[in-house]
Amino acid sequence: MRYGWTLVVFLIVSVLAAPALAQEDQQEQLAKKLANPIASLISVPLQYNYDEYGGLNDGAAVSRLNIQPVIPVSLSEEWNLITRTIVPLIDQQDFPFAAMDESGLGDIVASQFFSPKAPTAGGWIWGVGPVELLPTATDEFLGGEQWGIGPTAVALKQTGPWTIGFLTNHIWSVAGDDDRADINATFLQPFVSYITKTKTTFGLLTESTYDWEGEQWSVPVVAQVAQLFKIGPQILQFAVAAKYWAEAPDEGPDGWGFRAQLTFLFPE
Repeated sequence: MRYGWTLVVFLIVSVLAAPALAQEDQQEQLAKKLANPIASLISVPLQYNYDEYGGLNDGAAVSRLNIQPVIPVSLSEEWNLITRTIVPLIDQQDFPFAAMDESGLGDIVASQFFSPKAPTAGGWIWGVGPVELLPTATDEFLGGEQWGIGPTAVALKQTGPWTIGFLTNHIWSVAGDDDRADINATFLQPFVSYITKTKTTFGLLTESTYDWEGEQWSVPVVAQVAQLFKIGPQILQFAVAAKYWAEAPDEGPDGWGFRAQLTFLFPE
């Protein structure tokens, strides 16, 4: 009988533990998907950036809230289409030229990645597609007043708690205000992240842009820590990051900046 009670206790503990283990597995998968820019997961990151400027714009500051919905669409049994859109809300303050102190909507950047549902034999996840620049800015000082288009691509590999990858795009202006500068820019984003057993993600990345017209680099280096959590039925991730401008135009961002991001997740 002693062994019978032991078996009963074991079965009860197993039944009670199963939901917790399932939830932990789900959280681990969600954390890994968030580290993957083209994961099949609906998410809405709200990313706040604060940067101070140097050179002739010394003392100026820009706050930028990027609303970045990610929506996957299943095209077939083998392919997904992942749409990633960046909608910037910008607040510019204390510029020497007072007309630049504007707030409103900036130019929207929309990307579409065609991506195989299964990784390659070597474990690589990849996607390619077009990227578009839309002149949606509500003021001339918040955008370039140019329509743009070009290619985009991403490749990454996830091994255990590690994710390492690279995202890039290039945008050329194809139409717009003739009085504004043409756009010819390359964006490079290498990234690496590590997920702990508590579903805390440590990440390091750059978001470098080379302006071929102005022959100038903008290179912010971002170190980030993010935590997955839940409020009622809603799953979220909150991240904070330090940003350092390793390279920028003389009148561009300078020194250290700050980033905070709250991501709403909608798993299937």
